Amino acid sequence: MAQSNSNRAIWMFDRFNIAVLLPCYNEASTIGQVVQGFQMALPGAHIYVYDNNSTDGTALKAMLAGATVVRERRQGKGHVVRRMLADIDADIYIMADGDSTYCPTDAEDLVRTLITERADMVVGTRRGVHDDAGRQGHALGNRMFNLLYRSMFGTDFNDIFSGYRVFSRRFAKSFPAISNGFEIETEMSVHASRLKLPVAELELDYGRRPEGSHSKLSTFKDGAKILWTFVLLMKETRPFTFFGLISLAFLAASATFMTPVLVEYFATGLVPRMPTWVFSLALLLVTMVMFTAGLILDSVSRARTEQLRLHYIATPARAAPVEVAETGDSTAGAQPMTRVAGERRA
Repeated sequence: MAQSNSNRAIWMFDRFNIAVLLPCYNEASTIGQVVQGFQMALPGAHIYVYDNNSTDGTALKAMLAGATVVRERRQGKGHVVRRMLADIDADIYIMADGDSTYCPTDAEDLVRTLITERADMVVGTRRGVHDDAGRQGHALGNRMFNLLYRSMFGTDFNDIFSGYRVFSRRFAKSFPAISNGFEIETEMSVHASRLKLPVAELELDYGRRPEGSHSKLSTFKDGAKILWTFVLLMKETRPFTFFGLISLAFLAASATFMTPVLVEYFATGLVPRMPTWVFSLALLLVTMVMFTAGLILDSVSRARTEQLRLHYIATPARAAPVEVAETGDSTAGAQPMTRVAGERRA
């Protein structure tokens, strides 16, 4: 029975071009093991390692393990993901980290979920990540940012920072990838929520980094960048709420300064604190400007969302096949060959 299920899975996956994308920075101690793990888990997949200026021989180790290695000189995971999704043409994309914290054998379940659920993104949520995320600061940050995301952008995801994801071609080719660093996972989640794409989550074990492998995350520096990304994404995707909150803050400040002046005016008929009165009116004017900006930009944001949605719908779900010339061998019966992931037409 187990052998039958395995053969069925292989047959299912052979119908698709699958590309495994591994962004790496100084992961020489683990990348070879990760590449070999994906080769065993998905024998038909094409494995790409994008080296982000590593200095410890990561690229060589990945090449020796059998991966296709590409160098991205702009430092930051966001730059790497942007390059990967632009370069590689496949039906299904698997993105994981090269630090051996994600199990390659789980990729089969993620891909199967993507296919059977007809989803555009499946996220491997990390079991126990809040208990052990390398440092207590990381665990606390995970909790806070996930709660903040759910309150700001919706309840589609429980682990927005998971680096183990599977995408459809439609998602990969419609995702703009504006972020530069570790904020890229947040942008992916917001993109899916904004376009109301079908997504799924699958809880997976999350391993510890082996000895000699170190986290590249800075608790405060990267946490501040992610928080700023939240602010920018809310401004871009929910401008009415964003500017509405700002206008409420100015309205409260205006009322605070204006109320004593009005009370004194109704009691005495005089306005002895004219500068305070003028300042409160200026704050009220800013309130009106912010509210109006929110209304206008909300219409602009809706139009942009419609354009993104139309582009997503127009993107073919499968990579185009590559035509091959007939060999002249009548017994061979030349057939069209599926495009290799990453190969592009001239």
